[in-house]
Amino acid sequence: MKIIIHGGFFSESSTNFETKVAKQQALLRIVKDSYTYLKSHTALETVVYAVSLLEDDELFNAGIGSQIQSDGKIRMSASIMDGSTMKMSGVINIEEVKNPVQVAQVLLDYEDKVLGGSGATNFARKHGFKQFSTEIPQRRSEYQAKLKATGTGTVGCVALDNDGKIAVATSTGGKGFEIPGRISDSATVAGNYANEFCGVSLTGVGEDIVSGAVAAKIVTRVTDGFTLEKAFEKTFNELKPFEGFAGAIAIDSKGNMYHQDSHPSMVFASFDGENSAVFN
Repeated sequence: MKIIIHGGFFSESSTNFETKVAKQQALLRIVKDSYTYLKSHTALETVVYAVSLLEDDELFNAGIGSQIQSDGKIRMSASIMDGSTMKMSGVINIEEVKNPVQVAQVLLDYEDKVLGGSGATNFARKHGFKQFSTEIPQRRSEYQAKLKATGTGTVGCVALDNDGKIAVATSTGGKGFEIPGRISDSATVAGNYANEFCGVSLTGVGEDIVSGAVAAKIVTRVTDGFTLEKAFEKTFNELKPFEGFAGAIAIDSKGNMYHQDSHPSMVFASFDGENSAVFN
């Protein structure tokens, strides 16, 4: 059993030491909690559990604490993928839901597996997800001051369970001040992808991640025989011509974990039952 999570890129690491430490501590707590959960649950159930915990922590830009778009509203996106069944589901630009990743989980049982905008929000209401504001005062003050967000906030989890099954989940509160309707990578196969060989979750600039088809490329290359390290190396090299900004975490079917980012400030944590690590 293995689990790895990320909390997006951390632009404040050089200026706010207290926030940096708080994020590291939160990631370590969540990854260990989620590993305990993994002991008695599937990889798919666990990635939803872990990402829900990340969505519930206002330190991260997903769920509570999501960024505000240019029209003053919060719209979030999330997806999950079951590597054993190759089924993916997600929500795009959903509003006023506490845990978008849980709505994505419900959609796995439907033929129409990815919903956007009001359709996603209406689906959530019909399935018992109550109206919930994820706005925190910090985001409102940033919006009112028209501060430029970094555009690199996302959370994600990849898990390998006792049966050797892999699953992945990714959730984002957006980049902040974007044009309403903008689509991030988090609910696409560029930002969230898994099969029986590998699972990958991305963070960074969504447009760059989509342009590089990053998650799907890494998983495909591992499937074709690349090691995780070589799959990451080749895929991230393909981001360089357009200066793509991205970070990724992964687990393969052999239990190998790997991470890489184009700018060394992604926050992530991993745990295998004995050894834990948290970095940014």
